[in-house]
This record gives sequence, structure tokens and C-alpha cells, in this order.
Amino acid sequence: MTRSTTRTASRPAKGMQWLHWAALATLGLGLIVSGGVSAQENTIKSHGYSFYGDLSYPADYTHFSYVNPDAPKGGEISVAMLGTFDSMNPYSRKGRGGALSTMMYESLLGEGINVPAPADVYAEYYCLLCESLEYDEGKNYVIFYMRPEARFSDGTPVTAHDVAFSQQLILEQGLRSYADAVSKRIQNIEVIDDHTIRYDFTPGISRRSLIEVVGGMSVWSKKWYEETGARLDESRLETSPGSGAYMIEEIDVNRRIVYKRNPDYWGADLPFNKGRNNFDSIRVEYFGDDGAAFEAFKAGEYTFRAETSSRQWASAYDFPKVDQGQVLKKELPNGSPPTPTGIVFNLGREVLQDKRVREAVALGFNFEWTNESLQFGLFRQRASFNQGTPLQAEGVPQGAELAFLESLGDLVPPEMLTQEARMPHTSGADRLLDRRNLRQAMRLLDDAGWAVGADGKRRNANGEPLRLVFLMNASGSATLTAVVENFMSNLEAMGIEAVTERVDASQFTARQRDRDYDLVYDQYIPFLSTGGGLQQFYGSEAAEFSVFNPAGLASPLVDEIIEASQRMETKEETDTTLIALDRALRHEFFMVPMWYNDVHWVAYYDQYEHPETIPAYGLGYFDFWWYDAEGADALKAAGALR
Repeated sequence: MTRSTTRTASRPAKGMQWLHWAALATLGLGLIVSGGVSAQENTIKSHGYSFYGDLSYPADYTHFSYVNPDAPKGGEISVAMLGTFDSMNPYSRKGRGGALSTMMYESLLGEGINVPAPADVYAEYYCLLCESLEYDEGKNYVIFYMRPEARFSDGTPVTAHDVAFSQQLILEQGLRSYADAVSKRIQNIEVIDDHTIRYDFTPGISRRSLIEVVGGMSVWSKKWYEETGARLDESRLETSPGSGAYMIEEIDVNRRIVYKRNPDYWGADLPFNKGRNNFDSIRVEYFGDDGAAFEAFKAGEYTFRAETSSRQWASAYDFPKVDQGQVLKKELPNGSPPTPTGIVFNLGREVLQDKRVREAVALGFNFEWTNESLQFGLFRQRASFNQGTPLQAEGVPQGAELAFLESLGDLVPPEMLTQEARMPHTSGADRLLDRRNLRQAMRLLDDAGWAVGADGKRRNANGEPLRLVFLMNASGSATLTAVVENFMSNLEAMGIEAVTERVDASQFTARQRDRDYDLVYDQYIPFLSTGGGLQQFYGSEAAEFSVFNPAGLASPLVDEIIEASQRMETKEETDTTLIALDRALRHEFFMVPMWYNDVHWVAYYDQYEHPETIPAYGLGYFDFWWYDAEGADALKAAGALR
């Protein structure tokens, strides 16, 4: 269960592109337009990039291994989105961006639609707008050689000038968490000619997340921005032309967005795109709540549902279309580490800066009762930010991890060296209020100076009540609402004034950005490799205002581990630091871990096909599934679809 019916579609970015966006915050740039490149020794020229130089696909690859290269083109896939939108510019703090509103824009190193591309390997990046890249062994610079045939949807060429302009636009008008840090990583950008661009990186810094980040930045049309006077930091429905496979066909604010495949897409025949971008159109239908969205799915108003509600998955798919085989219900493998979702503490609130208070509040969440009573026993409890991967911290630190932590000196609390990695508390499944946990929570609150008065309410020495506000999106699922309400009732049993505030989608977005809450159901990212994005999600530098760090976590220990991870030369050394990072994040305790699902739940009308093997890092229903025209005709003949 997540915050909306199709949570991946609600992300205002292409697959992993937000991680590149976030990492860009640690980059800086100065523009130089000139000609000529000095000769370099020990250079590497390649069709793609990975930090360790190990690419799974050779230069002459014909397509990614998991796609169907002969997949037919055609048809439509349609999904639901909850809430509202009033902008098609997701790069601004103003307005609420429409679903998939970045997918028209490509980068030098390509991405998929809401999935990485390729989706079967991790931290490998392949040329899209570029045909090759060149860098030295020390990764002090990178040169991208662009494809001359690349075109925006208005027919104008995509050039190095557009790339440089896009980087400068981020510098001048990007989100604050990016713009405040852009002077640190890139020494300059050199536009060599119309199709060649060079980045020089600042000496003496980690070479992690430099080449892939500049290569992963969306490229916008310089011509369009200059002619229209549009800004990146404004809310608007008008969009600049993109170079991607899809373009906007229809916008009906708060009701519908339709993207159509560009029949003149310049990159349709590239190996990078073979077997991908198969639908003629992608339609997003907006609904006020999940109940209305589910009824619309049953009626055939949209055709694909990535289910996130355990209640609905367990009990609601018993309608006739499922029984008749017109709607397929499947569990498909998911090889990605689960997204670290949970109840996030706003560490900017003075009351929540006391770890004892956070620990007491956490004891109000009863996973076992919640899972059995509200979620049909379908979820597992998450402990780690890298759950189920080799980078999950286990037990007491030993060997290389222990040696690394000891090298950090006084930054590491002594108990981290001798105690097991923090695990979620356990509760009884037979009743919501676990009395053992309640007694422990009461002791913690007493110790923290929040005494119980004659009225049963907790107050500090100044007589101020212990009041916590949980911010919720009114368009979220009924199950999440029930989970939060039961959690808050347990807090009230502790003597806490627990208030749930349900607001509409636009207010929720605004208050999220302003961090106007005590508690919120939100998420961070797992990490199977290091990179600049870790600073944006977990680092102190932008903690005060980063939209990616809902807790406002600012820990010198976490900062140092992230920095150390980016200095490591081998994968083994890097992995050691990332295990330590997981341990440290769990020790900081800024989130109550909740649940995860290790499979994809999907339901769809029987007019789609997918590869036999789903790649580890993406379900990819927008990206590499395809349309079955015969199946669609049969559904329409039977009256199953509107």
C-alpha cells in the first residue's frame, strides 16, 4: 500500500531520473563556449558508463535482453491517478505536476518510463542522445558525442547548446536543494561544437555520481524557452517540446492526461529503444479517491492497475470480469529492494528531537495486528533501508564493517559497535494495544519529561501538552487511513494529543514541501550503490529544505559515511560502507518502518502482453509491455470495455 493507486506513475520523473535529479544537487557548473579539446592520455571511449567500467551490454548490442524485439506497436494503456494536478511542469515547487510529465524529455544517457533502462542491471547507463562518451581513467572530465539525428518533437535538432542551456537553467531556476550546491562539483562545461560537449569536474572530490548525473540530466529546448520566456520555476500547463518517444495529446485539468507516441520519433530504431515504447497512447485518468478509481477500473474506464491496497487485492477482485477471464490478476516477481516507506518524524519539531519520544511514539504502531486485521497478512515488516539485499546490516558489526566504523572515531556512538542493528519492535497480533509496548512507551515519555496529569494528558514542565499532528492526503487509500487512525488511538492511550489532519491533494503537496507536519507517511530510497543522490536524501547539507528528506535528517555520522562511500575504489569497500550506512540510518531512527511487498500486484484487461521474464529493477508496463489487438477486439465485442 502506498499513497496512491499507481504510486510509480505519480512520481514526477522518468523511472530513476529523480535520483539523477537529486544527485545533480551536488553538482556545480560554469559555462564556457569554445572550440577544441586538448589531447588526453589513458582515455576510455564507450557506448555507455558504469563507475567500475563493467557494462553488461556490448557496443554492438541489438536490444536489451528482457524486451520482446518484435513487440507490435499500437493500442493504448490507461491507468488511474488519485488527487489533482494544475501544472505540467514538475520541476517547480509551485503547483502540482501532472503524472508522467517528464517522460517527453530525454538525456544523454537514457532512461525508461518510470523504470531504469536497461532494467535488468544496476548502475549501468547507455547512450541515447549521445552515441558515445569519452573520459579519462581518473574521471576528471567527460566528453559526450551526440547523435546528429536527434530531434525535438517540433523538428528542431537537439544540440550541445541545449544540453548546456538545460544545466544552466537548473542553476538559475532549479529547486533550492539543487541550486545551493551546484558550485561544488563541475568546474566548467565546454560546448565544443553543435554535437560535442565536455564537462570538467572539480579537482579533489569524489568521482562518484558525476558522469552518470550529467549524462542523466533532462535536455530541454533552448529555442523554446528563449522564445516563450517560460521559466523552470513556474507552474504552467504549456510544455516545451521534448525529444522523447511520447508527446502530449490532451490535457483536461484534474481529469485526464493523454500522451501519444510521436510517429516521427527520431530514436525509434535505436537498439536502446528496440522492443520499447510500444503503445500508441498512454492515458492517465484522475479520481478523487481510491474507491471511485477502483469502481472505474471494474467498469472499464481504464485498463491497468498496479494494486497497492492489500484489502482490495485480497477481497475486491471477485467481480464477474475476473471470473470470466476478461481481467487478469497476477503476482509478478519484483527484484528491487523495497522502497523504505513508513511514518516519518519531522526532526525540525523540538519535541521530536528527543529520541526517547520518537521511540515511544513508534511503540504505538502494531505491525502484527495491522497486518492480520487490516491487510490480510499479505505484507512483511521492513527493518532495513536495503531490505533483503546483501547491503542490509545484520547483527553486531564485524570484520571490515567494524574496522570501518572504528576508523570514524567519536562520530560513532559506542553502542553501535556492540549492539545488533536496530530491528523493529514486535507486538501481539491479538489486540491493537500491546500492553507490554504501552508500558515501555510510558516509561520513555516519563523519562523524557512528559508527565501524565490528572486528566490523563502528558505535559512538560511548562504545562504544554504533548501534541502531534499526522498529515494525510485525503485521496489516499481507505486502508492507510484505517492504519493511521488505529496508530493514533494508541498514541492517545499514552496520553499524547494525537491529531490526524486530512487535506486535499494540493494542500498535502504544499505542506509536504514546507514540512508542515509532525508525522507523515512518506518514503526515502534504498541504495545498492553510492552516489551524490545519497546526500540529498540523507545528508545534512540540504536537510533544512530538501524535498527528498521529509524528516530533515542531519547527522554528521551519516554525512561522513556517505562521503567515505564515495571515496572507495573497489566495490567490496563501497559495499562495506553502505552496510554501515544502513546501520547508521536505522540507529538515527527518523522513521517507523512499516511494511513491504516482495511481488508486484497487477490487474489488467486481457489486452496486454509482457516478457516472460520481468527484469529485476522494473515492472515496466509503460515501457516494454505491448498491446494485443485480438484480445482488445474480443473485450470490446463482449462489452467489457467502454
